[in-house]
Amino acid sequence: MGESESHRNAVNGDMAREMGELYRILVDSVLDYAIFALDPHGNILTWNAGAERLKGYTADEVIGQHFSIFYPPERISERFPDFELRTAAAVGRFEDEGWRVRKNGTRFWANVIITALRDSNGELIGFAKVTRDLTARKAADTALRQSEQAFRLLVEGVKDYAIFMLDPSGRVATWNEGAERIKGYRRDEIIGKSFSTFYPPEDIAVGKPDLELEIARREGKYEEEGWRLRRDGTMLWASVLITALYNDSGELVGFAKVTRDLTERRAAEQRALRQVHELAAEEFARQQAEQRSDELQQAHQRAEEANRAKGQFLAAMSHELRTPLNAIGGYADLLMMGLSGSVTPQQAEQLARIKRSQEHLLGIINDILNFSRIEAGQLQYASEPVPLCDVMTSVIEMTSPQLKAKRLDVEAADANHD
Repeated sequence: MGESESHRNAVNGDMAREMGELYRILVDSVLDYAIFALDPHGNILTWNAGAERLKGYTADEVIGQHFSIFYPPERISERFPDFELRTAAAVGRFEDEGWRVRKNGTRFWANVIITALRDSNGELIGFAKVTRDLTARKAADTALRQSEQAFRLLVEGVKDYAIFMLDPSGRVATWNEGAERIKGYRRDEIIGKSFSTFYPPEDIAVGKPDLELEIARREGKYEEEGWRLRRDGTMLWASVLITALYNDSGELVGFAKVTRDLTERRAAEQRALRQVHELAAEEFARQQAEQRSDELQQAHQRAEEANRAKGQFLAAMSHELRTPLNAIGGYADLLMMGLSGSVTPQQAEQLARIKRSQEHLLGIINDILNFSRIEAGQLQYASEPVPLCDVMTSVIEMTSPQLKAKRLDVEAADANHD
């Protein structure tokens, strides 16, 4: 071997030692991962700062011990550590997540990678083991799963609301107990079918289901109240809320649909509305009746006022007419008595007719007054026989001048003449 080649080998050896020291420093300085080496039997050969922080053992306490000290008793009894080494030796590596044990006995959830190490001849010389503490993530995942399970149980147990999922095309993906109670479909009858199954034909004809999904996709949600169909064909008045669901990438993954049966509430509202209309109609009728009553009362008052006015008029008229008629009767009596001179038989007959006409007019005036008294309920008549001959004689005497002017003769038969 020449001097230059020996120099090169020396240099390469120095570099290898430097690189090895560099890797050692790098591994030792890692705090978030436990990185250590095992011999082919699983005994610990190296120990870094991350391993001490994660496991709780110092290098002096752990080097030379079998790595199974990090496993719970149940896993040791299953000979799981040996299984890990055999698998890594056979396929080159082994990865697992599971419970591990710290020095103080507490457990942590670990991600473990064991890699088989071989020399240039392919001979197994040991294993590299990298362990990461995922306890916090495991707790979060467990809490999330528990929360999801609790939410799923909650949703499935709700009976007063139909709560279910739709895929992006509007097909039913989940189905809770409330949906079965309200809609009437069992889970195996409806999963995979379009949610348009719940809509009346007239809504389907105008594309209402697709429009609702489009609005929910565009605005984030769609909400309304309207008629829906049950499995048996009966209608229900439903409050509907459709919410669009997106993943972290903003991709639409489906819709959440919540339906509440408000049929009874709507019926109650309709009954209340009808009652309001009926009360309004009754109030209107009452007001109309009161108005008619007021109008009738006013008309009655006007009639009474008219009757009083008529009575006052008739009283005034009777007074005004009686005075001259009484004067006519008085002067006729004076003439018949001969105070103004002798009266011929013919004149006496004429004065008698004047007297009878005056009395007849007074009788008419009295009859008018009596008629007004009858209307007012203030006069009563007693029926008694009337000598018809006297009446006829009185009428003939009153109308004699008019009869003579027309050259008519009227005679009254004697009541005593057979």
